[in-house]
Amino acid sequence: MEREAVTREVNMKKIWLFVAVAALDALVCFTLGTGNAAAQGPAGAGASSAAKDASPSGGHSLNPIKWVKKDSKAPAESRGDIEKKLTPKLQGQGLLAADANATDACAPFISLDECVASLHASKNLGIEFNCLRADVTGVFTNVDLSGCKGSVGDKPQSLTKSIHMLKPDTNAKSAAKEAERQAKDDLKDLGA
Repeated sequence: MEREAVTREVNMKKIWLFVAVAALDALVCFTLGTGNAAAQGPAGAGASSAAKDASPSGGHSLNPIKWVKKDSKAPAESRGDIEKKLTPKLQGQGLLAADANATDACAPFISLDECVASLHASKNLGIEFNCLRADVTGVFTNVDLSGCKGSVGDKPQSLTKSIHMLKPDTNAKSAAKEAERQAKDDLKDLGA
């Protein structure tokens, strides 16, 4: 008798376990089934407008790749192309000699705006451009620098420091800012 009771109790536990697993399975199927149906969205006439209204993300894509804005601008011009356009402009302003070009003058510079600012500072302050270029870039070309006033260093310097070294009686900070503004305007006019 005792054995029958134990067997009945074990069978009853198995039944309850089976019922619990079946109920859990049904719940999971129902939950996932409803989620898939909602993810598919409405169908039929007016489905596109209903889908927009029912979007859980408020009309925003959940794809992170679509979050990054794509630049619709055309590819930027190369430095060489900008230098070709810049040469006549700088010659017209008296920053470059008629036989000089921006490509040769700006070769040691990392950025074109530094070069154009140095050209402006050179003209504005009466400093020899080759001296200023050598001090700002730290690059010595085959140009004679013996006529440079002040010391020309072998390490790159900021335009402000270079102006201060080559022309100490000048307000170097304001002169550098003015030259940088002029360079920015020149490059902006060219679309660079």
